Amino acid sequence: MTANTEHHPDSKLRQGITGPLLYLFILGDVLGAGIYALVGQVSGEVGGAIWVPLLVALVLALLTAASYAELVTKYPKAGGAAVFAQRAFGKPVVSFLVGFCMLAAGVTSAAGLALAFAGDYLKAFLDVPAVPAALVFLLLVALLNARGISESVKSNVVMTVIEVSGLVLVVVLVSVMFGRGEGHPEQVLQFRDGTNPGLAVLGASLLAYYSFVGFETSANVAEEVRGVHRVYPRALFGALLTAGVVYVLIGLAAAIALPTEQLAASTAPLLDVVTATGAPIPAWLFSAIALIAVANGALLTMIMASRLAFGMAEQGLLPAVLGRVLPGRRTPWVAIVATTVLAAVLTLTGDLASLAETVVLLLLFVFLSTNIAVLVLRRDAVPQRHFRTPVIVPWLAIASCLALMTQQSPSVWLRAGILIAVGLVLYLVRQLVQSRTGDARSAAVVGSTDRR
Repeated sequence: MTANTEHHPDSKLRQGITGPLLYLFILGDVLGAGIYALVGQVSGEVGGAIWVPLLVALVLALLTAASYAELVTKYPKAGGAAVFAQRAFGKPVVSFLVGFCMLAAGVTSAAGLALAFAGDYLKAFLDVPAVPAALVFLLLVALLNARGISESVKSNVVMTVIEVSGLVLVVVLVSVMFGRGEGHPEQVLQFRDGTNPGLAVLGASLLAYYSFVGFETSANVAEEVRGVHRVYPRALFGALLTAGVVYVLIGLAAAIALPTEQLAASTAPLLDVVTATGAPIPAWLFSAIALIAVANGALLTMIMASRLAFGMAEQGLLPAVLGRVLPGRRTPWVAIVATTVLAAVLTLTGDLASLAETVVLLLLFVFLSTNIAVLVLRRDAVPQRHFRTPVIVPWLAIASCLALMTQQSPSVWLRAGILIAVGLVLYLVRQLVQSRTGDARSAAVVGSTDRR
């Protein structure tokens, strides 16, 4: 591969992301705020064997990640799944809806994270109204996003190190507790009474799967990665495996430290785990770590959303104005403003739970499209080298997406359906406007010809 191809000279975006930065970008997005509340919910589904659905969710995430590794290194353009759908299916409406699902999931997730940031964790330091604090938080995230991709991912490095350090602290403290002969180690192999272990694991895997989503956002910064064909697969799989190890250890630690009934009922399970170890760790410390985790997740999610809007504009799926970049910074400032405004509006329309419920299902539609696109595009030759996954893997990934979809409740399907319907209406309106604009231009050309 030539150096010119390596650095995407035709791109309007700066290639400022190196391999280590990309690894930490993905790891920081995966190790988000979810794990700080997720452990208790998973325990409520399966009992003490929390590590089992976490491990299953890791395997399922790796299947779809393999499809992303192939397509991102094959087509390293901002836009991610929407670009893949356009190439595979050749139907603008399909590409638009895939991109819209991703965009809706990202902006909705950012709005929920903003409300989470402004909630109980922030109140440990500053008691202010939640919605205004969430709006200020989104503004600060937008300013950092607009400053530059390098600055954003370098900030992510610091926040990711803090996130991981907090989780490692939990594992170390419980290990010391276990070494003293305390805790409940027998629980790690116990399932909740009265449940079918297989069905319990499948249901809990849906909750656990949410903790691994976030890796897909990296596809939208592929155009800004140096040496993407070499760097991306290593960073992607390395980050997911790292997160998987951390999550499994957290699951084991939580089951050892607390009785499952207490763990399942906790709204701050990791804080309760730390308290159970008897270690003199102040409560404010974990509140600070949780705030950093939420802030990091919101920053990375908004980077994804703005780059996705930029990529869709470049593909002609969204208004061209979203493709404008700052002359000096070369960041998509119009897309950043638009996605931030949308997230701000969403913070005014619902609470954290209602904003978060549809995210996973929307992403499963995106993942299903991407896994099918890998198979469709297998014969599409490209000049550069790229990652290639065994053909069985996309098929298994498709099956995993369908299996997880069966675990969603009817209310979640209804919410997702409404959002997708809104996207479809937007697409049809845009097509109508384009059609009328094209007719007007044709008429103007005919009139000019007649006058001649």
